[in-house]
Amino acid sequence: MNYRYILLYKPYRVLCQFQDQKGRSTLKDYVPIPDVYPAGRLDYDSEGLVLLTNDGWLQHRLTDPRYGHPRTYWVQVEGKPDTAALSQLAAGVVIQGYRTRPARVEVLDQDPPLPPRYPPIRYRRHIPSQWLSLTLREGRNRQVRRMTAAVGFPTLRLVRVAIANLQLGNLAPGQWREILPLERQVLWQSCGRRP
Repeated sequence: MNYRYILLYKPYRVLCQFQDQKGRSTLKDYVPIPDVYPAGRLDYDSEGLVLLTNDGWLQHRLTDPRYGHPRTYWVQVEGKPDTAALSQLAAGVVIQGYRTRPARVEVLDQDPPLPPRYPPIRYRRHIPSQWLSLTLREGRNRQVRRMTAAVGFPTLRLVRVAIANLQLGNLAPGQWREILPLERQVLWQSCGRRP
């Protein structure tokens, strides 16, 4: 079978599916390739890297929590998280009755090189914000937003920048590209498939 692997920068306020009964923007508005589907989801109000493929085996390996493939997000939160909040995020927090798996959390020293979001996030002159890099090995519905809210720092903007070895790179919102042969080889190896 001729497998396709597409990397898309899903824009803000785009559904991570190909149809919508309410007429909202979907992946179909950006990727004109039939029979590919997202390997995992991004919320309507989140943006960033989505892998689209017709490789069902790979979709399963990347989305089933038992395989624990990393996903990295840049998260702009309201306020400046202290050491205790960062430690809680790293150790795992209880949300909706379950404890999240341990995560890798880093404070970004400067704003990441992202295009502006439209509409922009709300600006509050007296409340600072902070960018974090958060790497998870699970992907529950709205998990990052629920995690940061649980430690007292609500998410303002959320951008997925990596799935396993695949990187958002210099894609702009709405742009897509095929993955490179070396990227595919590394991805397959990380998932346990022989080339």
